[in-house]
Amino acid sequence: MTETEAWSWEHAAAVLPALLEGLQITVLATVVGMVIAAILGLVVAVVRRSSLRVVTVPVAVVVEFIRSTPLLVQLVFANLIFTQFPSLAIGCVVLGVHYATYMSEVYRAGIDAVPKGQWEAAIALDLPRRRTWTAVVLPQAVRNTLPGLGNYAISMFKETPFLFAIGVVEMYTAAQQYGGNNFRYIEAITMVGLLFLLVSYPTSLLVRRLENRLA
Repeated sequence: MTETEAWSWEHAAAVLPALLEGLQITVLATVVGMVIAAILGLVVAVVRRSSLRVVTVPVAVVVEFIRSTPLLVQLVFANLIFTQFPSLAIGCVVLGVHYATYMSEVYRAGIDAVPKGQWEAAIALDLPRRRTWTAVVLPQAVRNTLPGLGNYAISMFKETPFLFAIGVVEMYTAAQQYGGNNFRYIEAITMVGLLFLLVSYPTSLLVRRLENRLA
C-alpha cells in the first residue's frame, strides 16, 4: 500500500493540535471526577458503617443501582435531566458519582484493615468518636487505599471517551470530528490511542510503585 492508502504523517500531524485540546478536557474531567469520587466515596464508606438501617439501606440501594447501570446511560440520562448545566460539568459529576460507588469499597477495605487495637486504644483514651475517625482511623485507612484509588483514576481516564454521548469534545470526539471532516480516521484514532497510552502507562507504573512501597 502507498502512504496515502495506509498512513499519512501529514494527517497525523494535522490532527494533533485538536487532540491536544481534547486531552486537556479529558484530563480536566478525570481530575475533577476523581476529586468528587474520592471525597464522596469516603463519605459513603463511613455512612455505610452506621448502625442505623434507615440510613445504610437507602445508601446501599443507591450504590448498587449506580454500579448496576452503565456509565454511558447515566451520562445521557443526567444530561437530559439537568439541561441547565454545561455538559462538561454534568460529565465530571456523573464520572465522580459513578466511581465513588467503587471507591467506597476500597475505603471500606482500608477501614477494616485498621488493627482492632487502634480502635480499642482510642476508646481507652476516651477520644471523641469524631477524633477517633479523623486522627486514628482515616489516616491509616487512606494510606492503605492510595494504590486502589490510583487504579480507579486510570480507569476513569480511559472511560472519558463516553463523554462524546453528551457532546463533550474530548480526545475521542475530536478524532471523530477530524475523521469525518477529512475522511481519514486511521491517523486520528491511532493518535488518540497513543496519547492515552502516554498518559495512562506512566501513571500505572507510579501506582504500582506506590503499591509496592506501601505493601
